[in-house]
Formats: sequence, structure tokens, C-alpha cells
Amino acid sequence: MSATQHEAKSTGCAEFRDVMASFPAGVTVNTTVDSDGQWWGFTASAFCSLSADPPLVLVCLAKSAECYPAFMSSDSIAIHFVQKQFEGLARTFATRGADKFTGHPFELTPRGLPVLRELGSVLECSVFARYDGGDHTIIVGRVEDALLGSSDPVVFYKRDFHSLPLPPEGDVPVSGSSS
Repeated sequence: MSATQHEAKSTGCAEFRDVMASFPAGVTVNTTVDSDGQWWGFTASAFCSLSADPPLVLVCLAKSAECYPAFMSSDSIAIHFVQKQFEGLARTFATRGADKFTGHPFELTPRGLPVLRELGSVLECSVFARYDGGDHTIIVGRVEDALLGSSDPVVFYKRDFHSLPLPPEGDVPVSGSSS
């Protein structure tokens, strides 16, 4: 074997999780309503923009999640980008069996989704597709409405939440500008 060749090594689950924990990721709280009108939600860091035309995003949900059946049967989802002051709420939504909605001013949108506008930027999506992703399902949402938040975002890094301060107002690049 030459010096440039490497033996293939199988990565174990624990090692894989450790490596993935070293990648900072945004934090989302995702909500929906089931056919009985019950509100459901979960916290995720597996989220990304997928397409600009049409506007698509994806979020991944563990098949073992208590809310999994609700998100598999719903035709819409609200994705909240968590801001610094709502880190505690993100932890609650990440906790199995927790009372996630009590004590917070969630309201129903015209599309019937529970939304907490103060939580941060919010995307209201219709479910575009679902794909198998091992122990998760990848939910692709088509963005139907968007609300831009304005506070410091939270990232998940090394298995904990961290705030990411926004740059000073004058240092924010403007969409469409060239540098």
C-alpha cells in the first residue's frame, strides 16, 4: 500500500456522533398539528436550505420520536430558528414527554400551525416530500410563508447550545450586493 492510500475503516456509532458533535449547526423548533387538533413539536439541528426555486428546506426527525406519527401524517410544518432567549424552550422541545407548549404564547396561523413568533425566524411549509434516512425521516418542506427574526441565533456544538452574536448592524452584507 502506498503512502497516499489508506485502509478503509468502519466508523462506529459513538465515534460518528463525536465527529458530528464537532460541527456547529443551527437549532430549530418544529411544530405541527395532528388530525385531532393536538399540537406536536421537536427540536432539531439537522436542518438546511435545499432549493431556492421552488423554495425548499429539509429537517430530519428521529423515527423514535414521540411526535413522529403526527409529523408523518401532517401536510404542513412550522420551522422556527431558535434565538438566544429561547434556548430553554429548545431544550424543552428536545425532551421526550415534556409539556412543550404550556406557558408560551403560541398561536395558530391561518394555515393552522402553532407558531411562536418571538422565537425567531419562522418558515411555514407544506410537506413537499418525505424520504427514509436510516433512523430518521427527512421531511422536505416547501416554504409558503416566512417571518424574519432579529435576535442572536443559537447553534448546537459539542452537545450543547451556544449563542452566536450577530455582527454590528453596518457589517451585515446586503442580499444581492457584490464585494
